[in-house]
Amino acid sequence: MPPVLSNRRGFLDLVAGAAGAGLLASAPLGMSASCAAERRPARPRPGARAKIKAIAFDAFPILDPRPIAALAEELFPGKGALLMDTWRVRQFEYTWLRTASQRYVDFWQVTGDALSFAGAMLKLDLGERERARLLGAYLELRAWPDVLPALRSLRDAGIRLVFLSNFTPRMLEACIASARLGGLFERALSADQARTYKPDPRAYELAVDALGLGREEIVFAAFAGWDAAGARWFGYPTFWVNRSSLPAEALGVSADGAGEGLSDLVEFVRARG
Repeated sequence: MPPVLSNRRGFLDLVAGAAGAGLLASAPLGMSASCAAERRPARPRPGARAKIKAIAFDAFPILDPRPIAALAEELFPGKGALLMDTWRVRQFEYTWLRTASQRYVDFWQVTGDALSFAGAMLKLDLGERERARLLGAYLELRAWPDVLPALRSLRDAGIRLVFLSNFTPRMLEACIASARLGGLFERALSADQARTYKPDPRAYELAVDALGLGREEIVFAAFAGWDAAGARWFGYPTFWVNRSSLPAEALGVSADGAGEGLSDLVEFVRARG
């Protein structure tokens, strides 16, 4: 296993555990843990299965990131895939490191910092022009082909839809426009609002607070296996939109459902009634 990936899963366990231990401490000053709990919708009785009323989507079940990889290959022929792998790994490792060390910066800066590292690591001639084009591609993403029919079907069924992403508000707003998703999402929730990153429970809590629902009433739609695990640890019914057909992470928890596209998610929600 390459060095940059060698301790990823163990580190995720550490971060998620530390974040979970600090959740009650994140309640506003002067509010006791019991008061903080009272603000949240009541959980259903043990054994009862709540009706699904909303879906919180990570960005990438909706937005297709492949044009970023295509641009990387165009700019650096023969090295685009390696650049993307190095960039992506550092991008997420930086979010976890900053969460664990409480040194927050937003995802746009993390993405730029990770790109700088990847360029240096691979000794690429990454000038301002190339850097601006690669970062700018994050603001111009389009939807996967199956997205619009699935979202309209869910909306017609009365399901409320929100984004719940590490993307900054600016990134989400830009991509909603570029993907022509206006009017389909009730809210675009960014982990930036909690100054943290998934899988910190404070990030997942944003959808509970915004929708005014119990976590059992909100399906979380994940793109990455680690995000599916984090959402399940938080308590969401979780569907893994596994577009890359990857194996599940070895974290001792599994998504409630999985499939390669949003039509599978629609069927999962219908089955949950």
